[in-house]
Amino acid sequence: MPEARGGMFRSLRNHNYRLFAIGGVISNVGGWMQRTAQDLLVLDLTNGSAVALGVTTALQFLPLLLFGLWGGMLADRYPKRRLLMVAQSLMGVLALTMGLLVVTGNAQFWHVYVMAFVLGLISCVEVPTRQSFVVEMVGRKDLANAVALNASSFNLARVVGPAVAGVLISMLGGTGPMFLINALSFVAVLSGLALMRTSELTAPDPVPRAKGQLREGLRYVLDRPDLLLPILLVAFVSLFTQSFSMSIALMARGVFGAGASSFGMASSMFAVGALGGALMAARRVRPSRKLLIGGAVSFGLFQIATGLAPWYPLYLLFLIPAGVALISVNTAANTSVQLASSPEMRGRVMGIYVLVFTGGAPIGAPLLGWISEMGGPRVGVMIGGVLTLAGTGAAIMLTRVIGRRSHAAVRGVAAAAAGA
Repeated sequence: MPEARGGMFRSLRNHNYRLFAIGGVISNVGGWMQRTAQDLLVLDLTNGSAVALGVTTALQFLPLLLFGLWGGMLADRYPKRRLLMVAQSLMGVLALTMGLLVVTGNAQFWHVYVMAFVLGLISCVEVPTRQSFVVEMVGRKDLANAVALNASSFNLARVVGPAVAGVLISMLGGTGPMFLINALSFVAVLSGLALMRTSELTAPDPVPRAKGQLREGLRYVLDRPDLLLPILLVAFVSLFTQSFSMSIALMARGVFGAGASSFGMASSMFAVGALGGALMAARRVRPSRKLLIGGAVSFGLFQIATGLAPWYPLYLLFLIPAGVALISVNTAANTSVQLASSPEMRGRVMGIYVLVFTGGAPIGAPLLGWISEMGGPRVGVMIGGVLTLAGTGAAIMLTRVIGRRSHAAVRGVAAAAAGA
């Protein structure tokens, strides 16, 4: 795809987006430090239980599955910057509370479960609001670039966060400080949001409260193949994405016997690939359908390859192209969905996107956690890869079937109107 005028980092010329991006990098590093500490904390508190790790992941994403659509509706109704400030503040308080419990030696595994679930509740509003807020800062022209840079920021943090967390956990002898560092990182996000120039935001008029707005959003997506395909593809791929991230901990510890610092290295290698894929995406003007499908197929194949890797260095090497493939799917789908959505529907459409992006974790993570415990981490990873490939084919078929039915319904209505 041709490179847009202005270069790979053109969105950073925008004052508001620059503040947003800087705060995002700092907060994302803290978030990945906490995620690494959370996984290790669960394994320590439960004697290495893969099921417990899967349950923790599921609890964090279960609220998005149950209430994600309502979060997107709120994003259409209220100013997004204010919603983000409230949500980010609550996340910071949550991280601070958990950090104090761990540092004082009072943390139990059920505390982690509660924290994961509450964090998921907050994310129901925060994630679709944050996703749909990007276009208000940079406009449609630079939306693809900004989405890709957001993914770059996220994955840069994914490189730095786990590696730094692994070193600090070894040095400090515990996971508690990681939660406290993450709590402090939210100051950067809140400062960036507070310092934005509201006159430069292109916010649409709030959608007034009315009945049937959720159904309206669902019908809008079902009637648009350009929205339906990326959403269905993300739904099937993401069903096992979170379990793949979880499997990095299981493979590093259970198969290769890696310590905390080596585990952080595995997460970082996957993020290196994702970061490279995101930077490549930042050069594209608009993603293509071939990129969507090719990325999904490649991710499934590299999932299988990581499960078959006989040595730890080769396992680390396979994680890089797996990260490239996954981020190619995610950035292409996110950009396609936002560009195809009308401003008054964008919050609800992104609510559906976030629902399918994260809502599969409560199903996929415990399932593959159980498979990993029964047959070993290698089996769990490879089965996830096979199911990813099958899901890609299912997304293409369902889009065609639903598209035919939608077109047939439109032709039927038109014929009836002509006859009348």
